[in-house]
Amino acid sequence: MDKKNALRAGALAAGTTLMMLLMSSPALALTRDDGDDPGQGLSVVDTLGLFVALPVVMFLVIGGLVMVLDKSRKQQKQG
Repeated sequence: MDKKNALRAGALAAGTTLMMLLMSSPALALTRDDGDDPGQGLSVVDTLGLFVALPVVMFLVIGGLVMVLDKSRKQQKQG
């Protein structure tokens, strides 16, 4: 019975999301406003570096710092 309820809930969530997307108005991104100065676009390499590589590197650096600081704290308690 749980699978049936889960399937029903998933179908309802997917249907609701689809209807919200279909009913929403477009963002009108092509229409320029007064004072709009977008500048140059990003290349594919710039985009991947900014939105993929940079977060991964930050995650690894923060995780590494946490591991190093945690190990040094454990060594102090043992010694």
